Amino acid sequence: MASGLFGYHGGVAIVVVLVALISSSCGVIMGSAQGVHHLVGGGHGWDASTSDLQAWSSQKVFRVGDNIWFAYSREKDSIVELGSRMEFESCDIKNPIRMYTSGFDKVVLEGEGARFFVSSKFDNCRNGLKLHVNVMPHNQDDNNKAMEMPSYFASALAAGPQPSSSPPPIVVAAGASLWAWIGIAACFMAF
Repeated sequence: MASGLFGYHGGVAIVVVLVALISSSCGVIMGSAQGVHHLVGGGHGWDASTSDLQAWSSQKVFRVGDNIWFAYSREKDSIVELGSRMEFESCDIKNPIRMYTSGFDKVVLEGEGARFFVSSKFDNCRNGLKLHVNVMPHNQDDNNKAMEMPSYFASALAAGPQPSSSPPPIVVAAGASLWAWIGIAACFMAF
């Protein structure tokens, strides 16, 4: 059976949908223009065995004001932000800019330029669990696009719960109080 909050990959999908709904609501209430919310790795999240972060990121445009969300098992990994391409390519985490360890981290892309994120586990990093983000200037045409929601999440929401003979790819085993805290945190992070 699974251990930890994100023992099954399904928790990532649930969290993404909640983040999308809560962040959209907070943006409407506050009247602020938000950037796009990107869940790193899509439905797989930050996972050494299933994520192809190179392919995922090649389909994205990251702009100032966007948010990237890392969802992962904090018992198995953490994320390190590095300051240079050389550290990124060699998986050298001796001089991190930041460490992300909660299992669900939001990173606001506040300025233009390169950002480098790698797994704190050397073998995972060497096997491709790392992300280079090139942050582009804010585009005024993007003000109407507050949320990136992959079509598989939208269709899952529209279809509602479906019976299954096998475990879903993503499930979160958490109480209602956790979701309340995630909602409150997402609203405050939107400021």
